[in-house]
This record gives sequence, C-alpha cells and structure tokens, in this order.
Amino acid sequence: MDQMVNLKMLVLGGLIAVGAALGCGQVQAGTEKLVVAGGCFWCVESDFESVKGVKSVVSGYTGGSSANPTYKQVTNGGTGHYEAVEITFDNSTVSRDQLLHMFFRSVDPTDAGGQFCDRGDSYRTAVFYKDTAQKAAADAAKASAMTALGRKVVTPVLPASTFYKAEGYHQDYYKGTKLVLTRFGPKKQSEAYKKYREACGRDQRVQQLWGKAAPFVH
Repeated sequence: MDQMVNLKMLVLGGLIAVGAALGCGQVQAGTEKLVVAGGCFWCVESDFESVKGVKSVVSGYTGGSSANPTYKQVTNGGTGHYEAVEITFDNSTVSRDQLLHMFFRSVDPTDAGGQFCDRGDSYRTAVFYKDTAQKAAADAAKASAMTALGRKVVTPVLPASTFYKAEGYHQDYYKGTKLVLTRFGPKKQSEAYKKYREACGRDQRVQQLWGKAAPFVH
C-alpha cells in the first residue's frame, strides 16, 4: 500500500513539474521586449500602448554611462542616455517586425539632433538590440524606412544596455489626472500632454514625412 501511494505521488509530482515547465515555456515564447527611443517618451508610450498585442510600455532611460540617472540629469545632457521606452508585447498577436515598421513611421528618422521641438542628445531616435536576430530585424526595418522615404535614415541600431525605469510621474503621463502648471495655465496631465504634443509639432511633421503610412496620426 505504501509503495502504491509513493508511486502515485511520484507520478503526480512529475506531471506537475512538466505542466509548470510547459506553462513557463509558453509565457517566455509568447512575450518579447523591444526598446526604442523616439524623442519624448510620453508620446512613444502613448502611441504604442494603443497597439493590439502590446502588453505594456514603460518610459525610461538607456544607452548612457551613468547608473540610475534622473530625468533632470538626462535632459541636461552629459549622461549619454536616451529617453526611451521598453515595449512588452505578445508575439502571437503583433510581431517585432510590425512594431519596428510602426516605430520608424512614427518619428522623423532623418533628424539627428532630436525630435520635433525637443532638441539634444537625449531626444534622438534609436533602436536597441540584444542579439543578432534582433539586430537583423532592426537593420531591415531601417533599410525599409530609408527606401520608403528615399532619404538617409540616421536612427542608429545599437546594442542594448541597462534600461532604467523613469520616475513614477512620467509613467502613463498622457492619461494622468494630476493638475500641473503649464504655459497654458493649470491643466490635468492628460490635457497638458495634448497641448504639448500639438505645440511640439510631432504629428504634423510625421504626417508630412509619412502621409497615410503614419500609424498614429489621425
């Protein structure tokens, strides 16, 4: 009787272990991350959180030499960091290639000095890769954008480095309800974001460059 109980326990334990391993594998296989820099991370976060299959978008800093940089340090210059976002997506719904295609058509990849009204190194565009497959995908997307525009694309494809999550108040800024003081007067964050984006000329320039191919301009 004891031998039978022990045998059942061993079989049950084995089944649980196999099930857990398969479940874990499915999650790992179905979820990927893409890190890109496209100027103001509020805008890039807002754009890509609207894409079906994207699970989350986190604003942060990457590509520099300083550990745990602050927003002030990054925007003041000298740290080498880009304002960037980390996109977590379900690759059974949307692919890396599709996201990269959308990314290049949501920015001005011909501008080496920043993006739209935001100037300086921290606002430059970039795509970051972790392995040869990711690099190949980014290089192909860049080449496609260059062909489509008929102009030189200056967005670099760079090896990934540590991604530092930005301060809490930057996350989902575009839909925040906190009151902030702007040049337009006191506004909710969501309203301030809309005013900023319009005044910065982001959508106007993207539409000028990409026309109907721009994925986030309405």
